[in-house]
Amino acid sequence: MGRRRRGAPGEDFSFVSPVVKYLLFTFNFLFWIISLVMVSVGVYARLTKHAAAMACLSVDPAVMLMVVGVLMFILTFCGCVGSLRENICLLQTFCISLTVIFLLQLTAGILGFIFSDTARSKVTEMINNAIVHYRDDIDLQNLIDFGQMEFGCCGGVTYTDWSKNMYFNCTKENPSRERCSVPFSCCIISKDKVVINTMCGQDVQDLEYLQAGNHIHTNGCIDKLVNWIHSNMFLLGGVALGLAIPQLVGILLSQILISQIKDQIELQDYNLKHQSDPWS
Repeated sequence: MGRRRRGAPGEDFSFVSPVVKYLLFTFNFLFWIISLVMVSVGVYARLTKHAAAMACLSVDPAVMLMVVGVLMFILTFCGCVGSLRENICLLQTFCISLTVIFLLQLTAGILGFIFSDTARSKVTEMINNAIVHYRDDIDLQNLIDFGQMEFGCCGGVTYTDWSKNMYFNCTKENPSRERCSVPFSCCIISKDKVVINTMCGQDVQDLEYLQAGNHIHTNGCIDKLVNWIHSNMFLLGGVALGLAIPQLVGILLSQILISQIKDQIELQDYNLKHQSDPWS
């Protein structure tokens, strides 16, 4: 039926669906705005922090935010312009890039699951570096305190990991007043306490393990984090699915639109070849 309609002279027919076209544009425009916000937040965070801020986390989150934002900006720009202008080249660039990103995320997830021990050692290294630089950056300090209070843990593997920090180092040569202590976020705090004693972790590294357990959380945050991941697999799976669905929708819509544009080009070529044929 479609081939017969192509030959109809003067018929204003288009294979390109306005619904698909403007749905893809709206999809990309939304994430284009999000990318601008990400870049703005990343630039602001970077300018208002010291040059070495959060360097212990391997990658500065502000820089990572800017990089992801710029890549998303370029990608969604191709999608927006490609859908509005019905440009196959831009749409293919958008589709291929989105497919590659999706496959990389899928590969990273599978490799992280298979090589869980390697991932665990990398996380341990990052946490230990964060402990070393605990006092160097207020944002990093707040992040560690939040994690320790939220998970009820202290240090990476155990609370004595805080000796890696120059202020909490438990050696006789350390002149710091916080020697052999841990941050207050390690402390066992009852919910009915209105005022938190920020010195509750004083000298706890000098105590025996059982004695220290009466004042602070002695378990490391790595084991707590692993246990949380195991007990929230459905939640994490839902988050992963929520991130994957927009990518799959973008790939699907772009492929549909590309196919429709190619059919429309074929229709136009057919009409140009037969516009002077009265029997077409």
